[in-house]
Amino acid sequence: MAPGVLWMRLPLPMRLDHVNIFALDDGDGWTIVDTGFEMAQHREIWGALLAGPLRGKPVNRVIVTHHHPDHIGLAGWFQAAHGAELWTTRTAWLMTRMLILDEQDAPDEETLAFWRAAGMDREIYEKRLAERPFNYVDLVSPLPRGYRRVKQGDVIRIGGRDWDVRMGDGHAPEHATFWSRDDNLVLGGDQLLPSISPNLGVYASEPDADPVGDWLESCERLLAHARDDQLVLPGHKLPFTGLPARLSQLIDNHHGALDRLVAHLQTPHTVGGSFAPLYKRKIGPDEYGLALVEAIAHFNHLYQAGRISRRMGDDGAWLWQATDD
Repeated sequence: MAPGVLWMRLPLPMRLDHVNIFALDDGDGWTIVDTGFEMAQHREIWGALLAGPLRGKPVNRVIVTHHHPDHIGLAGWFQAAHGAELWTTRTAWLMTRMLILDEQDAPDEETLAFWRAAGMDREIYEKRLAERPFNYVDLVSPLPRGYRRVKQGDVIRIGGRDWDVRMGDGHAPEHATFWSRDDNLVLGGDQLLPSISPNLGVYASEPDADPVGDWLESCERLLAHARDDQLVLPGHKLPFTGLPARLSQLIDNHHGALDRLVAHLQTPHTVGGSFAPLYKRKIGPDEYGLALVEAIAHFNHLYQAGRISRRMGDDGAWLWQATDD
């Protein structure tokens, strides 16, 4: 992608079927940005990459943009098996250490109540009752105790360049992005994507969260640093230029979705009954979970802004309606 900067792509067993990984040459070894899942296939691919494109030089440092499994999954493996140092945000490290411990064989009652309150499709709800839920530890290797904190305002030397650290929020708390001072490169993770919007989800652990508000604030703040000539190296899809227009588009897309939702809520609806105005397409079973948590995020944002109200129905699901304001 640029002198000393390699782009690699690992396959994912889901609709978004890849994650981008970047390696930056530090001379005596490599810094890699994000890692892929903790799974045999990804470890095998890394073995081939280390012996091939990375020319047998060691991975001395792993930088993780955020705590999601496709980005941090093999960080602990690189630390334990390869002696790499982990650099990430305090939030990403703490979230990972906590979620690894939260293993469940069945959905807990808090989660079930959260799904009912959202008006989850009954067939999907019944199916999930009988399934082992997603467990973070299935795809993330344990992290050793030590790491190096990355924070807002840091300047970090990677691959012969100085990079400004700028944090985003919404998709993941304290999501790190890196902006080169020496050329036009930006390492965007999932905060800066070219043709899709990252999922902004609310979960039972923080049911009143407002990731949409966090996301919009982050996009506005990062827009002040964006230039047309910057080459963004994202966590998914293709590298791209035109970052100012893309950030404006991401902002406008969510405002448009919020306005459509308010119009839809002139009559009362549940979250689960409101996918059509948000997504403007049919949501299949494989997408349902992510669609539901993002829909909840949009409802929460409107509720906290006073644009909609809610009342609990007899079935335990919130009914939401636009206010008169």
